Amino acid sequence: MVVLLSQGIGCCAVIVLVAARGAGPPDLVRMLPAAAAGVAGVAALTAFYRALAIGTMSVVAPIAATGVAVPVIVGVAGGDRPASVQLAGILVAVVGVVLASRERPAGVQSCGNARASVGLALIAALGFGSYLVGIRVSARADVLWALLASRGAGVGALLAATVVWGTSGGADLARARFWPLAAIGALDLAANGLYALATRHALLSVVAVAASLYPLATMLLARALLGERVRRVQALGVAAALAGVVLIAAK
Repeated sequence: MVVLLSQGIGCCAVIVLVAARGAGPPDLVRMLPAAAAGVAGVAALTAFYRALAIGTMSVVAPIAATGVAVPVIVGVAGGDRPASVQLAGILVAVVGVVLASRERPAGVQSCGNARASVGLALIAALGFGSYLVGIRVSARADVLWALLASRGAGVGALLAATVVWGTSGGADLARARFWPLAAIGALDLAANGLYALATRHALLSVVAVAASLYPLATMLLARALLGERVRRVQALGVAAALAGVVLIAAK
């Protein structure tokens, strides 16, 4: 419900922006990648939020950030040839994921949650990486319409999931948490818009990696506000995952 409300608020905001500009939509075919990206993005967000809820934030966030490898792989398939340092970055990021996922045994339920959070974080990584590719393709035609296509498709998928699986407490949550959710929706929309705009002026690999450095802020906030602590081997894994993300962008 948190994802649906925050994404819905962002969708309303981009509708207002598109209407205020008054420009017609580009070719529908050119918006299809953004729509697919929107569905992948909300699936990634849902998995990511769930992983944060049941796992350790400072472990989950760097794992999710390794989704930046997806744009690199897509680039290679399209004819790009990454430098050896970029290939090393992908390897380092994978090693980081393995190390960061190591938890001290602390009961069956805790271990189960730890494994589940890592799995969800990996799903989020794939979804985020797919989003980075899809939105960039459509943003070449028009940034605002690409945002509208992705956000509209994402919200539609969330609504369909809500109808199928149902949810409870949505009205109470909307009243109690409207402004925080509005802030989340606005910040997410602004970040996506800036990323889409940046991809029109720079290489996908560089922009995608820069956009994937958000775990730094997540880790700092988790440490400052929640007092989270990680084991030494996990801290090494977190550092490796972040180092891999940076190396992937190296030229």
